[in-house]
Amino acid sequence: MDKEQKRGETAEIARNARRERAILDVSDPQPIMEVSRVWRTTSQVATIGIFVILLIAALEFARPLLLPLVSAFVVTMMLGPLSARAERAGIPSLLTAIVLWLLVIAVFYGVIVLLAGPAVDWIGKAPEIGKSIQDKLRVLDRPWAMMQDLRKALLPGDDGKAGIGVDIAAFVQPIFSIVTPAVGEVFIFFGALFFMLIGRTQLRRVTVAFFEDREARLRTLKIMNDIEHNLTGYLSMVTVINVAVGIAAGVIAWGVGLPDPVAWAVLAFLLNFIPYIGALMMEAALFLVGLVTFPTLTHALAGPLLFLVFATAEGHFITPAIIGRRLTLNPLTVFLSLVFWSWLWGPVGAFLAVPLLIMGLVAVSHLFPRDEQPALPE
Repeated sequence: MDKEQKRGETAEIARNARRERAILDVSDPQPIMEVSRVWRTTSQVATIGIFVILLIAALEFARPLLLPLVSAFVVTMMLGPLSARAERAGIPSLLTAIVLWLLVIAVFYGVIVLLAGPAVDWIGKAPEIGKSIQDKLRVLDRPWAMMQDLRKALLPGDDGKAGIGVDIAAFVQPIFSIVTPAVGEVFIFFGALFFMLIGRTQLRRVTVAFFEDREARLRTLKIMNDIEHNLTGYLSMVTVINVAVGIAAGVIAWGVGLPDPVAWAVLAFLLNFIPYIGALMMEAALFLVGLVTFPTLTHALAGPLLFLVFATAEGHFITPAIIGRRLTLNPLTVFLSLVFWSWLWGPVGAFLAVPLLIMGLVAVSHLFPRDEQPALPE
């Protein structure tokens, strides 16, 4: 009897020990009262997920058509306040559309003229540039050889050649094949932009009339007005800042002795519209051209280091002070938008990432306003 009692006590102690190990530090657990609600929510989430996947696939499939149309729509929304002021001043909408359209063409043409000459010159010198960079990077041959030896030790069947080889032509050609848009897309962009500028007022009326409820019409009109206001305010300030960044880049290029300071200024102005990645691309371009232009690696690092100092000051102090808290976007949201649209639509998607994010945030703010919510447990 004593043995059975001891055996039962031992089993009870073991069960209690297992129970204590399984207990987690959970505060106030609540059981699920309605399992059907859980399954209903799960089905809704699954339906939304399928819709999102199909939407992304449609955006990718229709990229040749949607990319220029969305770009034209974004530019039209940016120029919307100018069109509204011209309309209030009594200027015909056709004349306003023609002037704004020609202004966009002039900016587009000017950028191409300023960048095409140096780009063609450097592409023509691609073999010489590759050999020059390879000679300048001889200092990395020993670390590279050590990495190759380590790879051979781990993968005996993989015969890698020690040394660093740089084929500029093979590197530049895919980039230009991606960056350079198709001729048809360019025509679609400018054609759609012209007709959107002409029919801006009619487009707004049709969009508002699409809803029957007066409250929905008023909300749609407010969304469109706020999108135009926020896009114009944010991008006009960023454009002024980018002009300063371009001037600084041109001065840095001229100061350290890089060729074509004007082209560097234009390139920095354009790339700075792409958050985070644009500055990195500018740093890489300054470094690569410095390797070819200057005799020493130290001299080649002068331009990138100076631009890094200025870009850091601009991103952390100058831009937040000028734009202010009202127009400051969440860095994580900007980064995720940049990654998504760059992955989906390439370099042009990177330029459209912030404008599309602003449009989405404005629409969400109107459709789902922030109400007083109870504090969540920490």
